[in-house]
Amino acid sequence: MSDLLGKLDLTAAGVCLASTIFGVAVGYIWSTRSSGKQCCNTTIKKDCDKVVDVVDMEDLGAKTCYCRCWQSKKFPLCDGAHNAHNARTGDNLGPLVVKKSE
Repeated sequence: MSDLLGKLDLTAAGVCLASTIFGVAVGYIWSTRSSGKQCCNTTIKKDCDKVVDVVDMEDLGAKTCYCRCWQSKKFPLCDGAHNAHNARTGDNLGPLVVKKSE
């Protein structure tokens, strides 16, 4: 009887180990294939290592809206492209609004 229990324990351990290895392999393959598809920025200044924009305070109007969805054709300024992005993805992005205090 103890030989049977020992074999069952060994079989269960083998199944758990095989399942773990399989899960890790599938997760690794899935993450490497989808990693490029999860970029926020798909078109803007792709030749740069990092997109950085500088704005002088004097250039700000009474209110300026900055894009946070990376879909604006006027980037870094918002053109309302987040509305289509939100409808397509179910996201809730909106612009960063900077306004002068009164």
